[in-house]
Amino acid sequence: MPSSPSRPRPDLAFLTARPYAHRGLHGAGGVENSPSAFAAAIRAGHGIELDVQLTSDGEAVVFHDADLKRLTGSPGRLADHSAAELAAIRLAGSTDTIPTLRSVLELIGGQVPLLIEIKTPGRECGRLCRAVARALAGYQGPVAVMGFNPQVARWFRRHAPGIVHGLVLSEEGPKTFTEKLVKAAKRIGSVIIARPDFLAYDVRSLASSLPRRMRARGMPVLTWTVRTPADRERAATFADQIIYETT
Repeated sequence: MPSSPSRPRPDLAFLTARPYAHRGLHGAGGVENSPSAFAAAIRAGHGIELDVQLTSDGEAVVFHDADLKRLTGSPGRLADHSAAELAAIRLAGSTDTIPTLRSVLELIGGQVPLLIEIKTPGRECGRLCRAVARALAGYQGPVAVMGFNPQVARWFRRHAPGIVHGLVLSEEGPKTFTEKLVKAAKRIGSVIIARPDFLAYDVRSLASSLPRRMRARGMPVLTWTVRTPADRERAATFADQIIYETT
């Protein structure tokens, strides 16, 4: 779907200029979504994809899971903690702690393109979208926001139209004929609601009709998470840029 007619079409060239390190360039001792992983991606000259969640005091912090256990060893939900409390929690096997989005933006400083995935465990996304928009105010680097929830792109189109916004989609899941039809209708509905500038599509589903149609209409299609030679081959055929992890 095209962008809103009342909104000038944004320059999207940065979206496809470089590959993106998924949650930063991590592995081999580095932790996902950490300042160290982001610094490594910058050194490699690659873009960065990261996740943000909302703290109890309304700040956007960079972290993937709703629960702290996997990445910190500490129990509890991220949303029950303030940004200051999270800044004191060390990421497992690392000297890094959970960073705010503002601090990560200062680290990146426009050196490489940035994709911010907005995590919304529920359907309401306004508070986190506002927190991300506040953090991005005045940021000069190439950046886009995206989410599985189509209301994320819709919020930015309405309230911060200068920020490039995308929709994340996957076709993995239930496989009965009826379930496939229902899921396909929901994906099309999500595109209609979001009216995104770009798609970020699951590499496992990349050859399907929806991303091919959108790409044929001129919409950039990124793909995640590219890990294998087969993924790279599929991405080279059906996508404009990759979001990858090293294996």
